[in-house]
Amino acid sequence: MTTTGLVLAGSCTAGSGCGFPAPGTASFDYQPVFTVLGFGVTKPALLLVSGTVLIAVAMLAAFARPRLVPTGWQNVMERYYDFIRKDIAADVIGREGIRYAPYLATVFAFVFVMNFFEIVPGAQFPVTSRIAYPAMLAALTWLIYNAIGVRRHGLLGYLRGIMFPPGLPWWIYIILAPIELFSTIIVRPFTLAVRLFANMFAGHLLLLVFTLGTTYLLVPRIQALFAVVSFGMTFVLTAFELLIQLLQAFIFTLLTASYISGALAEEH
Repeated sequence: MTTTGLVLAGSCTAGSGCGFPAPGTASFDYQPVFTVLGFGVTKPALLLVSGTVLIAVAMLAAFARPRLVPTGWQNVMERYYDFIRKDIAADVIGREGIRYAPYLATVFAFVFVMNFFEIVPGAQFPVTSRIAYPAMLAALTWLIYNAIGVRRHGLLGYLRGIMFPPGLPWWIYIILAPIELFSTIIVRPFTLAVRLFANMFAGHLLLLVFTLGTTYLLVPRIQALFAVVSFGMTFVLTAFELLIQLLQAFIFTLLTASYISGALAEEH
């Protein structure tokens, strides 16, 4: 059994003298739940599939048979889509951004649901705390905004717009051109992925510390008072994590829209 399992089972407490087994990177590693065609399917993979199906069902339930005057779930989803379309796609990209609203709405929903699993009983793990998943999303965004830029300006025109913004002395370009190229091609997808991953990784680690700390300190001694404090902090951090989950989904979507806007612009 893992350290986390020992603590949750109550076999390692402040009274047992075993010392607090602080959570670490091992808390993010999962053994395969089952195997399909020789490939092990882990809990994060199951949550990924479950979240994707959940989003698809939510969209179909709202728009499979839309009503002229929306009510109930359709009304909720239409308000969500209008927020993405008007406040992100149109405001950041402009009129052309409306055509990218479906992708942006999907990205926001996907990131939020994968984050939200962290505070869902039974799941209790943010899928985006595994770097592979934010990296996949960042790579997809990278492909889209670069493809848009190349299609709009041509390869050479797109690279020229990135490396040589107008209105600067020629000698500035010696330094600026490689920096801008490196930033657009390498730094943007890297920071996009790491920002999401690092926030969810750190948040989940903090929740583990206070959740396991509550169990560890829950003994019939004075330490039980600290267990109450730790339990209260778990609730506070859960509410705070919900805010972070929404914020990270919004930031990821907003930056995606910003990169698309830059690719479409005549002057970068």
